[in-house]
Amino acid sequence: MALIGSAAVAPTLAVRAQPLTVPLVGFLNSASPDNYAFNAAAFREGLREAGYVDGQNVTIEYRWARGNYDQLPVLATELVNRNVAVIAATGDIASARAAQAATRRIPIVFTVGADPTRFGLVDTLSRPGGNATGITLFSSTLSAKRLELLREIAPNITLIALFMNPDNLNVDADVKAAQEAARVLGRQTMVVNAKGPGEFDAAFKTALQQRAGAMLLASDPMFLGQRTTHVALAAQYKIPVMYWTREFAVAGGLMSYGSSITWMYHEAGIYVGRILKGAKPADLPVLQPAKFELIINLKTAKALGLAVPQSLLLRADEVIQ
Repeated sequence: MALIGSAAVAPTLAVRAQPLTVPLVGFLNSASPDNYAFNAAAFREGLREAGYVDGQNVTIEYRWARGNYDQLPVLATELVNRNVAVIAATGDIASARAAQAATRRIPIVFTVGADPTRFGLVDTLSRPGGNATGITLFSSTLSAKRLELLREIAPNITLIALFMNPDNLNVDADVKAAQEAARVLGRQTMVVNAKGPGEFDAAFKTALQQRAGAMLLASDPMFLGQRTTHVALAAQYKIPVMYWTREFAVAGGLMSYGSSITWMYHEAGIYVGRILKGAKPADLPVLQPAKFELIINLKTAKALGLAVPQSLLLRADEVIQ
């Protein structure tokens, strides 16, 4: 009887002794970890809020394209081969499409600046319908407001340079939205392109040669990752630039208007946590921002010789002295 009892207990003990499997989460991004560490931290904070701590009950596998968008499909396939439980396809449309092309089985949580339905990432915002959901900033729709604010701080500017990354899949929509907004305001536009920081200087020089008096920077992960370089050139060439998120103004840019990029990554972390607990991407609506921030760098405005209207300062969410 003792032998029988011990034999019966042994399998139970063996099962209890087996280590718990820690899920792998893939983090795919088109930028560089050196410049995007703050967004990765916001993602981990959202994941923690959902109950998952990297290195404890979840492991994050990072893949960074470092500005080379052509590498994203390869990196997405690597994550699929690692059999990750979820892929956080961060860093805009290129990352999301690379992840979706690599798998229709593994859940995907994307962070994009454009309309995800336009690129076939989801069926609808409220009912994504497939293996992907996420967060969008709908940045192109804010072009009119950004140009309005830029006109207030630089009212005599007639030609505005649209600074674009031609590798960004949403570039056509960004250009069209900005051109239409400028036309309504009675302003002309021109497009300057830069695929990487090595092309920034030439783009600035082209804008100045065409006598552009101000600049609107497109929403793009590479631009955000290279924000200090862009801000430094704007100061060097003394051109007012409207940016799309707070980090540019903090780095010395003139002004920014848009939603928080760290909010987007934080929410992506929460969504990944919910999926790890059993939620289906098809049932999680695509999130959109409810708050938009106007940040003005007063020190930069003074260096450019711009007098910021008091009415604009009163509307700012933050004024950097």
